[in-house]
Amino acid sequence: MTGRNSKDKATWITELIRDWVNTSPENTLGNAANDKAWDDPLVGFSRGDDPYWESFKEHVGPFHWTPAEAFMIAFPNGNVPQDRLTVVSWVLPQTKVTKMETRKEKTYPPESWARARFYGEVVNEKLRRYLLGELKKEGIRAAAPTLLPQWSRMASDKFVFSSKWSERHAAFVSGLGTFGLSDGLITARGKAMRVGSVVAEMHIPATPRPYKGHRDYCLWFSHGTCKKCVGRCPVKALSEKGHDKIPCSKHVHETCKGYIVEHFGFEGYACGLCQAGVPCESKIPTPKEGE
Repeated sequence: MTGRNSKDKATWITELIRDWVNTSPENTLGNAANDKAWDDPLVGFSRGDDPYWESFKEHVGPFHWTPAEAFMIAFPNGNVPQDRLTVVSWVLPQTKVTKMETRKEKTYPPESWARARFYGEVVNEKLRRYLLGELKKEGIRAAAPTLLPQWSRMASDKFVFSSKWSERHAAFVSGLGTFGLSDGLITARGKAMRVGSVVAEMHIPATPRPYKGHRDYCLWFSHGTCKKCVGRCPVKALSEKGHDKIPCSKHVHETCKGYIVEHFGFEGYACGLCQAGVPCESKIPTPKEGE
């Protein structure tokens, strides 16, 4: 890494992530056909001193880590200034087959989506560890906040459930997308995806955010139209008021979990119907699509 400038580092890391997702045999749904879990990813970067990180303590909860706080947990013996940290964030899009199968469902997820939620997140964890290992080889200290033992989900006065590090919020700061009515992140590859991130001690220019507000890509918030995700929810957990996490969580973690165990034969939980069969499934929607 010696002599590599910040632009080269961005290209190097982006290629590392894309190559691993596109070629690694570990990118699998874990089924008999060994189908891929994720399609070609998006990668973005944000500065450790971006003002949004501090604002999350107000808008998400005081427990939400800044990149510097997460880094200090991983490396407690070194006080690293925020401006020396970069957050690397990525979007893992669902495959065309998984989205197609999910569009057809009305109550429960298909096996492909359930596997993407369970085995696909295992893939995401392996990607985090792979990137940490590659950075370490180059002498770059880095941490994946959600892999830290101190990471946990938290009760939230504003949002019912939250966490000490939100991967979706990291992706938002890193220029990869904005939030929709269902709380999902709408990206250039759509809302049917998962996200991951690491915090690294290096300087990479931030990815420009092609939006001004945190809900700009959602047609309901930007144009007062669409709401097609509302009709996709089997338990009416979505409305013009937003996402009611209580019935959503019960459906995902109880009803669908039992269905997945019984029909697909593995322990897992998922739903995802509001992420498929909607204008923002695979891209940033156009105003006409919300009519």
